[in-house]
Amino acid sequence: MAAPKKGRSASAQSKPWRSLALILIAIVALTGGMFASGHTTPRLGIDLAGGTSITLRAVPEKGQESAINKTNMNTAVDIMNRRVNGLGVSEAEVQTQGDKNIIVNIPKGTNSKEARDQVGTTAKLYFRPVIATEVSGGAATPTPSPSASSSASGKATDKATDKAGSSASPSTSASPSASASTQGRAVTDALKADSSPSASSSAAASGSPTPSASASVDPATAKLQAQYAALDCSKKSVRSTAGKNAKATEPTVACGQNSGGQWQKYVLGAAAVDGTDVKKAQAVFNTTTAAGWTVTMEFTNKGSKKFGDITGELAKNQQPQNQFAIVLDGEVVSDPSVSQALTGGSAEISGSFGQQEAQSLANMLSYGALPLTFKEDSVTTVTAALGGEQLHAGLIAGAIGLALVVIYLLIFYRGLSVIAIPSLLVSAALTYVIMALLGPAIGFALNLPAVCGAIVAIGITADSFIVFFERIRDEIREGRSLRPAVERAWPRARRTILVSDFVSFLAAAVLFIVTVGKVQGFAFTLGLTTVLDVVVVFLFTKPLMTILARKKFFANGHKFSGLDPKALGAKPPLRRTRRPAAPVDPKEA
Repeated sequence: MAAPKKGRSASAQSKPWRSLALILIAIVALTGGMFASGHTTPRLGIDLAGGTSITLRAVPEKGQESAINKTNMNTAVDIMNRRVNGLGVSEAEVQTQGDKNIIVNIPKGTNSKEARDQVGTTAKLYFRPVIATEVSGGAATPTPSPSASSSASGKATDKATDKAGSSASPSTSASPSASASTQGRAVTDALKADSSPSASSSAAASGSPTPSASASVDPATAKLQAQYAALDCSKKSVRSTAGKNAKATEPTVACGQNSGGQWQKYVLGAAAVDGTDVKKAQAVFNTTTAAGWTVTMEFTNKGSKKFGDITGELAKNQQPQNQFAIVLDGEVVSDPSVSQALTGGSAEISGSFGQQEAQSLANMLSYGALPLTFKEDSVTTVTAALGGEQLHAGLIAGAIGLALVVIYLLIFYRGLSVIAIPSLLVSAALTYVIMALLGPAIGFALNLPAVCGAIVAIGITADSFIVFFERIRDEIREGRSLRPAVERAWPRARRTILVSDFVSFLAAAVLFIVTVGKVQGFAFTLGLTTVLDVVVVFLFTKPLMTILARKKFFANGHKFSGLDPKALGAKPPLRRTRRPAAPVDPKEA
């Protein structure tokens, strides 16, 4: 029996060091990841870094109240995100608040007026014929035009195969090394061909513009061909302006991204169909033709005629002039091609769609047809100076709170503060590093309520140490020595700590779910620090207490250790004594 006991003792003695090594390795790894990511400070919210916060309220037209729903509000958030990102803003936050409101937080360094103009307007959706397109900065190789046919099902559905994911390139570029002037002549030819359906096929087929094509170029066409030749859609600053302010009645240039991640540049004709002509669009999984996920569209009576006319004209042309571009806010989101007139009042866009991609396109098409506008309820501007003052005040409040906790520990727990203070520092280090990593990972921004949550967490963390220390003291008061007292106190303290932290985490989770906006920052920070409290107590505080309990300073109950039996009013140690033998009766002997 002796050997197993020694084995268990050796194993028990090694566990504290293993736990300490584990948490220290985790801190080093997270810190290394923080420096490797280049984000060494937590991302600050609008109220701390400064910026503009815009509250928008959705307002439907009369009789269209059902347009305000979760799906369309989420689509509106996606569109506004695209708009704000187009301004070059990388840390903007766009999120719904309640059923009808959208909050847009734009950090400092952005033109707030331009941002308000961008996010506060209704999305503009158009169907424009493609005149020319090529990978921006790349070579142009023609692709075969897919066919389109009516559905054989009970409901006639026209089909257009989506080629946005292909490397569709124009027939307007003579070679990969085509010069700007060559591109300009090609666009001129394409524009002329676009105005003359009979000539468009020959122009597209030739792929080689003649010098005489540019002999009579009008100023508008010359400007357009210069824009197309200079357009570099691989640059974000260029994409943010290309085609944004184009009139629906005029040709324009635009950018769009294919599934390979390459940016295409386009010359597009005047809008042939407006987004409001789309009655309904939805993503469906087509099992009859093995096409997978597709997007179906239904047009209004007016839109059906316009769509039939434009697809009839496009079907006469060759690639890429048999394509129509679906343009949302100046950006091409899809460019299907057709081979016959689609006059059935409905159409189906098929291609290599995933479910999310198909649903996203369907939402954009639906949203463009919705009579949904947004009105500004409030616009709050926070200067960087004011945000800095708030952050400074929050840090001072946190420092004061931490100092008060440290003073309390030094006065009431004396030597035990050697365990509590490092535990607080480890918890603070983990919180800081994780917040810095969560900024680029999930967009977490440290706002003023989140700072308040971190300050409250100081008390929650200190409370866990106090529960453990008091359990140890109770065991010492019962007359036990320190090492057994630590091991007997831990199971009861552990249970109390877990219950307390579970209640705190549950409150934080409920608060995060039922609230919106900045209050979620408080709830998120409170929940995060509560989880870290459990990690620190289990992997750092308890192992460190086990190790220090073997030291004479604590084991002998030094008066400054915080575990002095006399100061705690401990009972004398329990001792076993032999009972005296009963006297023998002489008569019995």
